[in-house]
Amino acid sequence: MSTGSFLPKFAPHTARRKRFAVLCAAAALPLALASCTDNAKAGATDGPIQVVSTDSKCTVSAGTAPSGNLTFAVKNDGAQVTEFYLLGADGLQIVGEVENIGPGLTRNLVVTAGSGKYTTACKPGMQGDGIKAPFEITDSGTQPAVDADFQKLLDTGTQQYASYVKDQTEQLVTGTQAFAAAYAAGDLDKARSLYAATRVHWERIEPVAESFGDLDPKLDAREADLEPGQEWTGWHRAEKDLYPPAGYTALTAAERSTLATQLVTDTADLAQRTRTVELSADNLGNGAKELLDEIATGKVTGEEEAWSHTDLWDFQANVDGARIAFESLKPALQQKNPELASTLETKFAALEAELKTYAKGDGFVYYNDLTQEQIQRLASLVDALGEPLSQLTAAVL
Repeated sequence: MSTGSFLPKFAPHTARRKRFAVLCAAAALPLALASCTDNAKAGATDGPIQVVSTDSKCTVSAGTAPSGNLTFAVKNDGAQVTEFYLLGADGLQIVGEVENIGPGLTRNLVVTAGSGKYTTACKPGMQGDGIKAPFEITDSGTQPAVDADFQKLLDTGTQQYASYVKDQTEQLVTGTQAFAAAYAAGDLDKARSLYAATRVHWERIEPVAESFGDLDPKLDAREADLEPGQEWTGWHRAEKDLYPPAGYTALTAAERSTLATQLVTDTADLAQRTRTVELSADNLGNGAKELLDEIATGKVTGEEEAWSHTDLWDFQANVDGARIAFESLKPALQQKNPELASTLETKFAALEAELKTYAKGDGFVYYNDLTQEQIQRLASLVDALGEPLSQLTAAVL
């Protein structure tokens, strides 16, 4: 399968690992200038919005609120530690979060948010996708105060992106556990149904994940990237077993169990290590561009998912991660270079609109079903976004 003519050709996985070795991030947020705190120094017009989190429900006392400073008073009535998020409408961007709320305790989340569609989410046990519900912020007629402190804008963006990484790794751990259980038990249909949907959490934060040079090959090495004598573990080892090519000899039940156990162990290790990663604005800006490069070198070529052909799931996830990195830096970028911010918004929208035309059910069509013309169109849009995105880091530093 050919690449777009404007894009770099295939880059070996090992080379990509070296390239990411000095990179720690990609990005996250703000739809608005968001901050979170335990102190209810500012509240919504009618007082704090009450949130009750149990082990199975997330009850929010209001579905709408006027723009400005909002306070969510989050009470944990469950038996597990919980956390609460205010997310963007896409359920990915983290506007604010409050975590580690023990049973019986109440903590406040204070955010400054503009009008728009949002999502609330409680996460009992601090695992998985959480219990989500739509939330709307209406225009109060007053604009949220813009923080004139440029460095604070950058700091807020990196903090929000750190929360995004944490959220994605939590979902990756939960999804991997379910995938591994099905795979080890020989329920291959269920494992196939979970494969692409779980990997998106890896792909969204790929530059961060790949910064751990020893874990990346254990979790994401492709067969063609293996070095002599290297044991093949991770997602793509399972992929080949789930989507076997002609003449392939299936793994034994014992081999599948060993592979599944290692996958869970390595993913848990990854999640733990990401907790100590320190991010900076250049990590976010460079990480966004690296995610576009990931698409160019592995997804557009159809080489990443050689047997499952689920490359478009990965493609969308890389775009998600790059966009959230950009959104995290956007308030700062709008002060330094509003024209570039506008250009990036337009280019992201064009690429995401094209991707949407290939959506099917909860996922996408398989990559080997795309025509050469469709692949070329995707490649051109990635290329068109990559050029202005390469200017992001310099523009905010």
